[in-house]
Amino acid sequence: MEFSAQQIADLLKGTIEGNPQIKISKLSKIEEGVPGSISFLANPLYTQYLYTTNASLVIIDKNYELIGPVTTTLIRVDNPGGAFALLLEMYNQVKLNKTGISKQAYIAENAIVGTNIYAGEFSVISEGAKIGNNVKIYPQVFIGENVSIGDNTTLFAGVKIYSDSIIGKNCIIHSGTVIGSDGFRFAPENEGNKKIPQIGNVVIEDDVEIGANCAIDRATLGSTILRKGVKFDNLIHIAHNVEVGENSYLAACNVIAGSTKIGKNCMFSGQVGIVGHLHIADNTIISAQSGISKSITKKGEIYMGSPAFEAGKYRKAYIHFRNLDALAQRIDKLEKAAKQVQ
Repeated sequence: MEFSAQQIADLLKGTIEGNPQIKISKLSKIEEGVPGSISFLANPLYTQYLYTTNASLVIIDKNYELIGPVTTTLIRVDNPGGAFALLLEMYNQVKLNKTGISKQAYIAENAIVGTNIYAGEFSVISEGAKIGNNVKIYPQVFIGENVSIGDNTTLFAGVKIYSDSIIGKNCIIHSGTVIGSDGFRFAPENEGNKKIPQIGNVVIEDDVEIGANCAIDRATLGSTILRKGVKFDNLIHIAHNVEVGENSYLAACNVIAGSTKIGKNCMFSGQVGIVGHLHIADNTIISAQSGISKSITKKGEIYMGSPAFEAGKYRKAYIHFRNLDALAQRIDKLEKAAKQVQ
């Protein structure tokens, strides 16, 4: 799609300096701008590129004072970063605005399908499934029996939703993610371990986003639950009967063991591991590669290390850890001196 500088300025409620009729068809970084693209300047570290960029249009702060000639058309706004984010959002909406049901998609006769959905090639909607309005189901998505999916949810290519899962409105699930696979439960017996049937489900509330190649296990009984507004990075494993509280953010490679309950507004950095049957209080922050082996009961704490403990204590302890070799040498000298005195 192509827009004029004036149309973009009107959308952003900005003022133009330059050619209002110049045409824009793509977005770019300011240092990589090409003719026909629009970029922005928000970070002072990139100021030099304003005077050399080949972008046709650049969004800048309304109070920015030029220190040299520019060849690009400018749009002045209150918040350049926010304005460009708005353009990115609109661009993505246009790019992902797919509709229609492919002839190569399969929809069971008793499935209930809402209006204005997209179902790509080789996607499968199984018996008893209920699909809301404006849902986008990309190629090779599998939706199992009795699955419910709310309005405006997007399932990217290759997502697999096992039976009885419930997914809310306005969710985004990225490629390769599996929802509702069996929890890891086995009972020891004389002749080996016997698999315990997993007959629960997964419930994902509204406004949740799940990255690529995540695995959310179904509950043994009851539900594994991701509450409203949860955001997952890629490569995250959520075990059976886990509950993740509202608006919690988990970075890549987190692993949460069975039946653990995560509070609201938590933030976990990459490669955090949490053992099973714990409770993590609201607003907890856990730094990268931490291992949590006991419940966190006080809200708003920051934890580090493996096994993890409160961040302030961890930093103090780490200072001593770094000096262990020097301390050991001092002790050796003191012991030798003591022996000589004897």
